[in-house]
Amino acid sequence: YALEDLRQRTLELTEGKGVQVVYDPVGGTYTEAALRATGWRGRLLIVGFAAGIIPSIPLNLALLKERALIGVYWGDSVRQDPAGHARNMQQLMTWFAEGKIRPAVSEQLPLARAPEAMQRLLDRKVLGKIIFLPET
Repeated sequence: YALEDLRQRTLELTEGKGVQVVYDPVGGTYTEAALRATGWRGRLLIVGFAAGIIPSIPLNLALLKERALIGVYWGDSVRQDPAGHARNMQQLMTWFAEGKIRPAVSEQLPLARAPEAMQRLLDRKVLGKIIFLPET
């Protein structure tokens, strides 16, 4: 996403249709491009602002293609609808067991290398997750 035009690349990959859902835990400068990458009645899930910037988005972008911006506050969602949360988690575990979803794991490191891993995250050199292994 940092090396190419997010919207343009997404449209290429979806034959011009755009995506139906964007999960955005980052916020910042990419949120508008992510919204523009959604198709007709696409949804932008606003999950957080890890970039440290709360973006301002032109609301006409939602109007033009009947897009929806949906705030997702996980902690409150779990408290407000614990049964729904349990169903969602069960569905995720089923999909994982069936191989329908696969976490992107960049590296597995011993816990002692956590400072190095944190620097790699800050330098944006990690794609996916870093798993820390317990030391034996």
